[in-house]
Amino acid sequence: MTLRIDISGLPSERLRFAASPLAELTAMLHVLAEPGHHPQLAGWAGDVWAGLRPELAERLREAEFLWRSSQADFLLPARPRPTLAEELDDVDRIDDATYVTAALVTTCGSNQVHFAAPSPLTDVSARERALDLAQARGARQEAFAERLLADPAAVRARVRHTLEQCAEAFFDAAWADVAVRLATDLRLKNDLLQRQGVGAALASVSGAVTLAPDGDCIIVDKLQDKATAAHGAGVTFIPSVFGHPHLVVVHARGWQPVVQYPVAEPSPSEPVSLETVTLRLEALAHPVRLRLLRTLARGPHTTGELAHAWELSPPEVSRHLAVLRRAGLLTPRRHGRYVRYTLNLSDLTALGTDLLTAVLR
Repeated sequence: MTLRIDISGLPSERLRFAASPLAELTAMLHVLAEPGHHPQLAGWAGDVWAGLRPELAERLREAEFLWRSSQADFLLPARPRPTLAEELDDVDRIDDATYVTAALVTTCGSNQVHFAAPSPLTDVSARERALDLAQARGARQEAFAERLLADPAAVRARVRHTLEQCAEAFFDAAWADVAVRLATDLRLKNDLLQRQGVGAALASVSGAVTLAPDGDCIIVDKLQDKATAAHGAGVTFIPSVFGHPHLVVVHARGWQPVVQYPVAEPSPSEPVSLETVTLRLEALAHPVRLRLLRTLARGPHTTGELAHAWELSPPEVSRHLAVLRRAGLLTPRRHGRYVRYTLNLSDLTALGTDLLTAVLR
């Protein structure tokens, strides 16, 4: 199970390593929304929440779908700028249809490839589908989706203002310290790229990122089978301190590939391959259940959403969920007419950090 980025014929200078204030702010917002993914930052998250003005805290909750489960692609810039304000200006230049489609991507990442999919701003069926998915995610996301589809300009302005308030509340102070670590990492990566080539630079990003033997493809070891191409624009690699242990990849059609990777800890351990994790944990050996776990690690889902995401039948998904429930890894909760399954992160952690890292990346 891999994500492949075609770089055939791409000059090495089109592989760009750069820091992004907006991407790091997005990683911080994800920590605030999902502290269970980042136990080492629980203290920081608690302090930030305690110090937030109630109005800003509510704004973060109403828009958390942009960064909680899967970051909206426009929050990971392909061309990073020196300041958050410049990157937000670039986001403002994105047309409404592109922005709205990216913002409405739900936690149900699909294996299906949609070519020239209609915009929910103009297509009734696409709009109804987006609202149905949002409703399944809960009242907050449904309300956010309705406002976004009704008045994109107003919601976009509100999201930007929220991010600017975050800069004042906590990001600017954190960025001052983080930027030093990111600069150190970038010097190493760019030196490796210039002196030893693409393969060495990728190897230093993560043990989960490799160059194919023919040099024409970047292979990312993730629990999904997807592909994209970097022809012309290239690939951007963005280091992150707050993103650990996630390895995030922008791969949707129409977007330049971007990889946000965690900066190595002072005593880094090499990520264990998915094959090794499977051998160690026979109870989770089935590849379909691993895929379902990855999706559930990003947030609660219904059986129908999981079936749609992985192109499976609902009965087949139900059988796999039953196995995971018997293992104590899932908790079902009813919300109206929906039953959503939640991954028990503490129980998953107890099985081993290698599994947790593999699933979360």
